[in-house]
Amino acid sequence: MQLQFTYTTLFILLTGACLGGPIPLRAHETATGDHAYHRERGAVANIVSCSDSGWTVGVAYLRERPSPELVKEVDVMVRVWGGLPSGKHAVHIHETGACQPCSAARGHFDPGPNSNANPDGNHPFHAGELRNIHINEKGGGLLWTVTSRVSLSDGPVSLFDADGSAFIIHVQPDSYCPDGPVPGCAGGARAACGAIRLLE
Repeated sequence: MQLQFTYTTLFILLTGACLGGPIPLRAHETATGDHAYHRERGAVANIVSCSDSGWTVGVAYLRERPSPELVKEVDVMVRVWGGLPSGKHAVHIHETGACQPCSAARGHFDPGPNSNANPDGNHPFHAGELRNIHINEKGGGLLWTVTSRVSLSDGPVSLFDADGSAFIIHVQPDSYCPDGPVPGCAGGARAACGAIRLLE
């Protein structure tokens, strides 16, 4: 079952998660002290199962805060309501905005002159690294975090390059590879995927 998320649906999901109040959903311009204007941007991803691509298991939402600086803070919310086993699962942003099959999302988002998208090649220093999400016994989970490693606007760490980006939720947790590039330390196989699209 594929779901379409409107601004109203996202508003209900976000405010219902008790995150301290609603998050503005429409891109808008905010004045800074020097009277310049900088856009607040939002993006969304429908998270679908990798084993059953017709089944939506959750949603992800990103909000880039207005800033005159190149490096911006991005609020990230991932909400899962079913389809994943209980326990911790790695959550990463991957380098291509495609999920059919989930391998189409390719490696970890890691732009730059020394980029290495191999899951164990530059872990945990990929730009797309996020915290684990904890799924409860009923199959629900909520990840709320902030990153300055990516942006939704133009620039070298933008998620909206030529081929876009996607969320991947992995089968296993991310150990952050404290012992170096040990196979599977970055979460192993892919459980769910969501191509990221910009909200206008």
